[in-house]
This record gives sequence, structure tokens and C-alpha cells, in this order.
Amino acid sequence: MADTTNVLTLEHPILPVLTQRRSPRAYAETPVPTEALHQVFAAASSAASCFGEQPWRYLVGSRAEQPAAYDSILASMGEFNQVWANKAPVLGVSIAKLHFSHDANPNAWARHDVGQATATLAIQATVLGLQIHQMAGFSPDKIREAFNIPAGYEPVAVFTLGYPGDPASLPDGLREKETAPRVRKPLAEFLFEGSWPMPEGERYDQAPV
Repeated sequence: MADTTNVLTLEHPILPVLTQRRSPRAYAETPVPTEALHQVFAAASSAASCFGEQPWRYLVGSRAEQPAAYDSILASMGEFNQVWANKAPVLGVSIAKLHFSHDANPNAWARHDVGQATATLAIQATVLGLQIHQMAGFSPDKIREAFNIPAGYEPVAVFTLGYPGDPASLPDGLREKETAPRVRKPLAEFLFEGSWPMPEGERYDQAPV
């Protein structure tokens, strides 16, 4: 079962596993079994995508099984992320295929669909007691070079995967982030029912000046 500490408290009830999903930085060194690893990526494959293209690709490096790939992914990260990510047993990269297979036209929704797949992966990981932390702090060019990524494919994010570790193992600043209460914006800030919110004193039909 997933760790139920520091779960979200929201305005409306949602699936418990969604309140348990977090993006922690403290990892145990326990290896992730191959079956569990394949389960989370099988979950990614269930995600919706435009035209059923499934434009997601994933590069994965296990410290125990693929140490060279693991080191290459770690080296692509910024130093701030390397400090804690090097404790995770598995590192990964999400990649978007930028053109449709059926007509070779650009797929403007590829990155959106990769995000959907990775979100689905994260929920399955939570169910299995694993955790995933996705990061923008990396060099796509280093990933391209290390893994010979061909044209037409774009690295989207890097991520850590593994079992929860002890927050006390993190440096002071990161330890505070790890144990801080989780907060989400209220619906009123992002759910606009019926129309886009209009600033006071303005009208949609006003011409720009």
C-alpha cells in the first residue's frame, strides 16, 4: 500500500490514491522489482492520446541493472537535482514522438499526451507503494547525445522512481520541503464555469487601445 502520510486535504472527496501521490525527494535504496517497474509503464500505456498515437517513449536506467544509462540520465540533471536524485534506484526520461505515424504531420498534442501517460504511471506507482518525482531541471541536449535520440523525438522531462526513504537523509532545505503540508489551489482559481473570468471594469467586447 502507498504511504498515507502527508496526504492532501481537498474541498471535495476524490480517489484516495490521488491524495497520496506526491513528488518526494527522499528515496530508499531498495531496488524496484522488474515486475513492478513493468506494471507502472503498462499503466502509462493505458493513457488516452490523440488519434491513439501513443507518442510517449521512455528511457529507463536502473542503478543495479543499467548503471551506464542511470549515470547518463543523472548527468543530464542540474546539480540541485543530482544532490538527491542519486539516491533513487531508478531514473527515467519521458520523450515525445513529434509526428503522427499515419500521415507524418506534426502532432501538436504529443507533449500533452506524454504528460497524461506519465501522470497515469505516477498513480500506478503510488498504488504499488512507489513514488515518482518529475523534473524539468535537466539538459535535453545531454540526453540526446548520450542516447542518440533521433530527430523527431523530444525529451520532455526526467524523473526518479523508487520506494520512499527517510526525509532526515536530505539536506536541511530539502528536508523542510519534504515534510511541509501539501497545498493545492482552490477550484475557484482554475475552474471557470461558463466563461473566462473578466477583470473588474472590463468587457470582452472592448477594443484594445
